[in-house]
Amino acid sequence: MTTARIAARAPAKLNFGLRVLGVRADGYHLLESLFVPLDLADELVLELAPAEAPRVTLRIEGGPAGLEHDARNLAVRAARGFLDAAGLALEVRITLAKRIPVGAGMGGGSSDAGAVLRALAAHLPGALGRERLHALATSLGADVPYFLDPRPALVGGIGERIEPVAGVPSFPVLVVTPAPPLATRAVFEAWDRAHPGVAAPDSAALTPGEPDRRMPALPASWTEGHPSAGRWQTLLAKLLVNDLEPVAAGLSPAIARVRTWIERAGARAVGMSGSGPTVFGVFDELGEAHEAAAGIAWEPTDHVHVGHTAGSPEPLP
Repeated sequence: MTTARIAARAPAKLNFGLRVLGVRADGYHLLESLFVPLDLADELVLELAPAEAPRVTLRIEGGPAGLEHDARNLAVRAARGFLDAAGLALEVRITLAKRIPVGAGMGGGSSDAGAVLRALAAHLPGALGRERLHALATSLGADVPYFLDPRPALVGGIGERIEPVAGVPSFPVLVVTPAPPLATRAVFEAWDRAHPGVAAPDSAALTPGEPDRRMPALPASWTEGHPSAGRWQTLLAKLLVNDLEPVAAGLSPAIARVRTWIERAGARAVGMSGSGPTVFGVFDELGEAHEAAAGIAWEPTDHVHVGHTAGSPEPLP
């Protein structure tokens, strides 16, 4: 094998609603969410070369200082896991251009891992079967399986149940990540303290006693043409409920500030992504999102992105 160079793109995701359905006996939370990819993405280059033993190195451009020396880096763990599972003696040199804020609730690290797994699986066909690749992704983190094929999808369980959704349009969005970052574990621990004694549901049903805690049905109109702006506002306001936002806002007061500013700027609907602190507003037109962003005096530490979510490609075969 000669040295190979592979480029990969790792998109951020936004959670269009996130409901906590229960807690498993092992402490993992059962969730329901609509994941949609964002045009904001990390860029990766993988260089593969023959080696006597598996070896992975990482160089990062951008992002917090010291990130490339963190042994927990998911891109490195993904490459090492792939080589170990496939029994391959290769050197993998990863260069990661970091664009997605760290600890933002947009799945940046998970997407990096998914991009590495996708790139290696495509370049080394047959090295790992689909089921083993999915199992490896799940072992790395709850969101990583989604990023094996990032497209609009309903995600359930602890993240392993993924159902692609056809017909989801592209939405213009204003996405703001205030400082400081939030640790996912800290947010879920805060949710647990606020909901003592919540048990896991026996099936896909909700935790007993809370029959209204479920994402609304996805709009059938997504496959029937674009509805009126007023109808979008109603649909999105119901969909973008995130059960983690109250506790996340308690840990990061900047969440409430950003939400208020985006609402006042005229967003059709506003939501928090993942475990926060990223807050996003959905607009009718991209130009409106740009105008809203330009008209707000953001804090110097706010990461502001104006762009669009990715719409549904053709349904999976």
